[in-house]
Amino acid sequence: MTILALVTATALAACVPADTRPAVSQKAPADLGLAGAPMPQVDAQWWHALGDPQLDRIVAEAVAGSPTLDIAAARVRQAQAALAANKAADGPNVTFTADGTGQRLSGNYIIPPPYGGTVRFLGDATANLAWNLDLFGRQKAAIAGARASAEAAALDAAAARLMLEGAIVSTYLEVVRAERQAALAQRTIAARTQSLQLTDVRIRSNLASKLDREAAGTLLAQAQLALARAEAARALAVNALAALAGRGADYPATIAATQVPVDVSLALPATIPADLLARRADIAAAQARIAAAAAGKLVARRAFYPDINLTALAGVQAIGIANMFKGDSSVAGGGAAIHLPIFDNGRLKADLAGATAGLDLAIADYNQKVVGAVRESADAITKIRAAETERARQAEVVRGYSETARLNHIRVSSGLASRLDLIDTDVRLLDAQLAETNLAIDALTARAQLAQALGGGFDPSRGITQ
Repeated sequence: MTILALVTATALAACVPADTRPAVSQKAPADLGLAGAPMPQVDAQWWHALGDPQLDRIVAEAVAGSPTLDIAAARVRQAQAALAANKAADGPNVTFTADGTGQRLSGNYIIPPPYGGTVRFLGDATANLAWNLDLFGRQKAAIAGARASAEAAALDAAAARLMLEGAIVSTYLEVVRAERQAALAQRTIAARTQSLQLTDVRIRSNLASKLDREAAGTLLAQAQLALARAEAARALAVNALAALAGRGADYPATIAATQVPVDVSLALPATIPADLLARRADIAAAQARIAAAAAGKLVARRAFYPDINLTALAGVQAIGIANMFKGDSSVAGGGAAIHLPIFDNGRLKADLAGATAGLDLAIADYNQKVVGAVRESADAITKIRAAETERARQAEVVRGYSETARLNHIRVSSGLASRLDLIDTDVRLLDAQLAETNLAIDALTARAQLAQALGGGFDPSRGITQ
C-alpha cells in the first residue's frame, strides 16, 4: 500500500503548482543601519531605577489584575489547546461505540423467519481504530504551525506585559510632573500672597496705589491658575493609573505623593544595536508567525497528495440480548483507505494561493514591526538628547528671569518703579519654571520609552515553554 501511494503521488506531482518564493523578503539589520555593538542588558524591572516603592507596587498590582494581560493569557491557553488538538490527530485514535435498539424486522427482507416479521433487540458494540499515516507530512506541518502560533501567543503576552509596564511608568511620571508643578505653584502662591498683603499695608500707609494691588492680584491669580491645572492633571493621571491597573474608582485614593528623586535618571545606551531585533517580544512574535504561516503553506501544498488511513474494528453484533454474549457474535475487520484529490474546481490551488499570501502578510507585518522598533528607539534617543539640551538652556532662562525679577523687586521696594513693572517678568518667570519642570519629566519619559523600545528586559534565551 505504501509503495502504491508513493507511485500515485509521483504520478500526480505534475499536478501540484510550482513552489515560488514569497513576494516579500524579511528585512535584515544591515538594511536598517543598526550598529554592530552588542545589545546592552535592560533590567527586567527597569523602573526600579526611579527609586519609588509606590511605583513598584502599582506595576505589580497592574500585572496581577490587568484585563489586558488576562486577554493575552487566555489567547496563550487557546493557542496551546490548538497545538494539543493537532498533536492528538497525529497518531492512532481509538473509539468505542455501543448501541441497542428494539426493531421490527421485515418478514420479506434479508432476515428470514423466525426473526423476520418479529420485534427483536439489535445490539452492536465495537472498538474502532483510525490512524492517518501522514506519509507526506501534512499533519506534521500542521503541528509545526500550531506550535509556532502558540509561541507567538506567548510572546504577545510578554509584549503586552511590557507595554502595560511602560504605560504605567509613563503615566506615573505624569503624576510626578503634576505634583512638581503644583509644588512650584504653591510656593509661588505663598510668595505672591505675602506680596499682596504687603501691598495692602503700603496702600493703607499711602505708599502704594490700587493699581499696585491689581498688579499683585494678577500675579497671584496666575499662580492659582497654574495650581488648579496641576491638580486637575494629577487627578486625570491617577485615574489613568487605576484603569491601567484594572481597578475601580476607589484605587486613586491609594496613590499617595510620589517619591521619585528630582535628579534621578535611567542609564541607557545612545545607539541602536543590531541585537534589538532579538530583544523585543513583539518582533519575536512576528518571527514566530512567519514560521506558522510557512507551515500553513506547507499544509496547503501537502493537500495535493493522497491521505492514507488505516482502519480496524473489533466487537460483537447480534439479534437478541442473549446472543450478544455468544462467541459466534464477534466481529472484526481492518483495512486501509486512500483519499486522493482529482478534481475540486481549483479549491486546493486557491488554498495554496491564500497560504502563500498569508506568508507574505506575516513577513510584511514583521518588516513593519522591525522598522517601527528602529524608529521608536531612534525617536526616544532623539527626545532624550533634545530634552537634556533644552533643559540646560531652560535653566539659563530661569536664572535670567529670576535675577531680573529680583532686581525689579528691589526697584519697587525702593520706590524707583511701579509694581506694574513686575507683572511681565514674574509671569514669564513662573512659565519658565513650569517649562523647566516639564523638560525634566520629558527627559525621564523619553528614557522610559527607550527602555521599552529596547525590549524592556525581554530575554530570548529563556525560550518559550509549551
